[in-house]
Amino acid sequence: MDKKEWKAKANSLQKEVEKLISEGAAAIESVVETAVSAVKKAAKPVSPLAPARFPTLPRIAGAEFAAAEAGVKYQNRKDVMLVRLAPGTVMAGAFTKSSTRSGCVRDCQTKLAARVPAGAGAAIIVNSGNSNAFTGAMGDKAVAEVTGGVAAALGIPASRVFSSSTGVIGEPLPFEKITAKIPALVAGLTEDAVEFAAHAIMTTDTFPKGATAMIKGEGGDIVISGIAKGSGMIAPDMATMLVYIFTDAKISQSSLQKMVSRNVGATFNSITVDSDTSTSDTLLVAATGQSAAAPVLGAVAKAFETALADVMRDLAHQVVRDGEGATKFVEIRVTGATTDQDAYRVAKSIADSPLVKTAVAGEDPNWGRIVAAIGKSGAEADRDRLTIKFGDILVAQKGWRNPKYREEDGAAYMKQPELVIAVDLGLGKAKRSIWTCDLTSRYIEINADYRS
Repeated sequence: MDKKEWKAKANSLQKEVEKLISEGAAAIESVVETAVSAVKKAAKPVSPLAPARFPTLPRIAGAEFAAAEAGVKYQNRKDVMLVRLAPGTVMAGAFTKSSTRSGCVRDCQTKLAARVPAGAGAAIIVNSGNSNAFTGAMGDKAVAEVTGGVAAALGIPASRVFSSSTGVIGEPLPFEKITAKIPALVAGLTEDAVEFAAHAIMTTDTFPKGATAMIKGEGGDIVISGIAKGSGMIAPDMATMLVYIFTDAKISQSSLQKMVSRNVGATFNSITVDSDTSTSDTLLVAATGQSAAAPVLGAVAKAFETALADVMRDLAHQVVRDGEGATKFVEIRVTGATTDQDAYRVAKSIADSPLVKTAVAGEDPNWGRIVAAIGKSGAEADRDRLTIKFGDILVAQKGWRNPKYREEDGAAYMKQPELVIAVDLGLGKAKRSIWTCDLTSRYIEINADYRS
């Protein structure tokens, strides 16, 4: 091969090498882009409205917790939690009224209504990633297998094992993954693992939710602590999320149930993120009776109910603060309605309005959208009696904008992370508050990709 041929061969090889380098670089770039995209998609920036940290929840005597990785949907994270409750524990609850409610919800409702074996313990098992809703007979079988497995492992009646599932609707629950983890869950039970349990029940949540309160009983302290999950598909219809509250109080089942039912309306039924109610909404309250204090009666009962309501409200507000894509926490405060129902209708209409919520997201004091939401609510209202405020700023009254209102004042107020939109209908004494959040593009991103 002469010099000319060697040169031609070298040029050809050089072009081949350059082509391979170019193709390799393109391939590497593609892999990097895919990896970055996957990381961004998996990333869950914590809500700017989140508490600084998970609260320190005091131990509840008679309540033990454990969490495990079952891989129901999520990988490399805890997605199942178990609670063992002492013999003699009484249970109360509230649930979604959805006609397509899950097998878990129906099972819990049946068990709460059943006669309790004397001195029986209880348990709660929850999985995230799959709601086991609209899964027909397969869903009922999954509930039976999971609750039966827990009952056998803990030596308690299956009628005392309460289950919840949260996540994607319409897909069979791979219950074998959960039952396989029951031995490890039982072995890991401890009074100190409540925070792990709070993490295990999360889906699109960006932070675990917990709240606690303590009161002085006759002869000792009474502790109440609870955890919750919820971020999207949140609207009043009890319980708007999954909530588990525990107390060491000595209290009858009927008294506890009445307290729960009385305080549902002003707490879990007074929040909305997106006006959609889940198929799996569950609130369970367990009283272990292990406190040194005397049974909850009289003045102590009033203090206990107030503390229970505070825990319920705190957890409900945390759900709104973790609303998918939320950057603003908003109280819609309605007064002066002729009936409680009308106050609720107006507050809910404003809180659910996409136009109001996007205006809040854009920090636009567009009070005309509030007027429109009041008008469409179906509640009795009189244009010339209406008063609208942003916090303490009087925006409109007597059928028109307040002459002293300045748009720049409204705009400045809307920049705050926590807002109060107040409406007085000027017709009566009924009132209601609903808590909501703004509606941002992040909400669309989360829900467009929810199943992928």
